[in-house]
Amino acid sequence: MSGDIASLIVELREDETIEAVRSALTAGEPPLDIVERLREGMSEVGRRFEAREFFLSELVISAEIFKEAMALIEPSLPAGSGPTKGSLVIGTVRGDIHDIGKNIVAGMLRCEGYEVHDLGVDVEPGSFVAKLAETGSGLLALSGLLTLAFDSMKETVDAVGAAGMRPNVKIIIGGGPVNEKVLEYAGADAWGRDVAEAVRLAAQYEG
Repeated sequence: MSGDIASLIVELREDETIEAVRSALTAGEPPLDIVERLREGMSEVGRRFEAREFFLSELVISAEIFKEAMALIEPSLPAGSGPTKGSLVIGTVRGDIHDIGKNIVAGMLRCEGYEVHDLGVDVEPGSFVAKLAETGSGLLALSGLLTLAFDSMKETVDAVGAAGMRPNVKIIIGGGPVNEKVLEYAGADAWGRDVAEAVRLAAQYEG
């Protein structure tokens, strides 16, 4: 990897990463170049997680460092320099308030350069449909940890269909109890077994 910033975030050295970002900005380094170095580091974190060299705790810490670093950089970004990989809507479905997995997926997707519209938890089907219409996103990610979320996932997929958006929107689902049977029941396009697969699916559908 090139650049200390990428290495520092992989090593989970929060204070040093933030200081390196601040110093790079002060030195006049182009903000987008700094963002790319951060993303380079986060891509390596994702690779190590997928290879079981890192665990969930490392993933959470690195995503928080990335978020803090981006908060420093964003005021310096030129207009129109936002993410270019695509836009997606994500949320935990109605009746479920678990958000740890959803937050990690959303954070990693932001790190990869996606524009992520996170609706939070206990989201009504109609709210997902409205956000898809507002943003024109072609990807919807539904999360749920409780078995009661399965019905809400299906109702959300059905609501997207009833709105006439289904041909243009790919829907992925995820969460601890989600499997092929739940995928078939809900009528979604794919399910993510873990964070790494969720990122791969986003690249497949919206990258």
